[in-house]
Amino acid sequence: MEFTEAKLGRIFVLRLHDGDCLHEVIESFAAEKQVSAALCFFLGGAKEKSRVVVGPKDGDAFPPEPMITLLSGVHEACGVGTIFANEAGKPKLHMHASFGRNEQTVTGCVRMGVDVWQIGEVVIIELAGAKAKRAADKRTRFEFLEVQGLT
Repeated sequence: MEFTEAKLGRIFVLRLHDGDCLHEVIESFAAEKQVSAALCFFLGGAKEKSRVVVGPKDGDAFPPEPMITLLSGVHEACGVGTIFANEAGKPKLHMHASFGRNEQTVTGCVRMGVDVWQIGEVVIIELAGAKAKRAADKRTRFEFLEVQGLT
């Protein structure tokens, strides 16, 4: 395990609009405000045919091939994630969310394109002084969190 310490920085409250692509809006906003480390919460609705990564097709294959589920119908949604800058300095969101409709729930990563349906509320809590970034891993093709602080 590795860790770094951080202090609370700025706190942003965003209202997203119908059709906004969740990860694109959050990453664009973080870049505009120069947020390189943050905790991020999402609450709202997700449009039909939003794309959710629900796991790798084969956990032993490298690089992993993502399984993608298209939401069938509008879903209620809530999610939590982190924002850390990648090696190029660009803020990258890693968020998992749960999507519910009637008695069915889908949980997964929003990175392939979750579009907001009517309501999208996001809170971003900046982690000032965190010494961490996302670093590309050649084997998995993921951008893993690399902590450069205390050990």
